[in-house]
Amino acid sequence: MGTWDIGPFNNDTAADFGCDLDDAPMDGREAMIRAVLARAADSTDHLDMPDGERAVAAVALVAGQHPDGEPACLHHGPSEPLPMLPADLRPLAVDALDQVVSERSDLAEEWTEAANGSKWRQDIKRLRDVLDPPTAPQAETLFEI
Repeated sequence: MGTWDIGPFNNDTAADFGCDLDDAPMDGREAMIRAVLARAADSTDHLDMPDGERAVAAVALVAGQHPDGEPACLHHGPSEPLPMLPADLRPLAVDALDQVVSERSDLAEEWTEAANGSKWRQDIKRLRDVLDPPTAPQAETLFEI
């Protein structure tokens, strides 16, 4: 695993994806991100390591444009600007993350065995919570009006 930290672009595959986005024309970047997310989200059998790594990077880019999100890694992610990504990518990104952490994911298996795997899972949860915030428990109604 060519990984140097837990961040979405802190591995060789994701860093290469960032370079590929930089090399693509501006009007093709959204389609590249959408394709990476769809490939991960639609995996029903097995999600291999490179697809999982690219998916996490793509999710970070989508989350980075959310009002509650943080910009994706500036050092290893794309250095060229991205177009404004449509909101319909958010549920696709959540579905992709759900596959990334599933038992059918090589990436999840690899991080389960890593010393800082719990930090990686926390980072994945943070990304997911930006895109699909957990709902607060409903307050119990004390009386009907």
